[in-house]
Amino acid sequence: MASSVSKNSSPFKIVLGSSSPARREILADMGYEFTVMSPDIDERAIRREKPEELVKALAEAKAEAIKMKLHGDDSARARPQPTILITSDQVMVSKGMIRERPKSQEEAREFIKGYLGDKAFAVNYVLVTNLSNGASKGGWDIPEVAAHA
Repeated sequence: MASSVSKNSSPFKIVLGSSSPARREILADMGYEFTVMSPDIDERAIRREKPEELVKALAEAKAEAIKMKLHGDDSARARPQPTILITSDQVMVSKGMIRERPKSQEEAREFIKGYLGDKAFAVNYVLVTNLSNGASKGGWDIPEVAAHA
């Protein structure tokens, strides 16, 4: 599913590979014109022991899925307008356990209760891919979250 959000024109096209309303809002608030594409991958099929490796693998899998949607097997095809693809993922880590997106409100409440009185970490990875030349660069952000009752 692709949708477009536009405000100001930019010299390059932006594709946001995320269904996150927060990520859409960030780009929209910055005034960028962008297209939203859902990567439609089974995130639970991708497993890594370390949270940093997991979010990186998920962001990369999302990028690959969207590149295939856009280009088919010819992912190196040059595009007439420079195009940037942004994909990302985030997990929470508390007491050594990785917590991905909760499946229900009840599970979300349980996760939050588990964070109380402990330090949790939001492990984020953002991958930016230049679809015109195939170059990509990513990075982590791992803020500590202290939950108190």
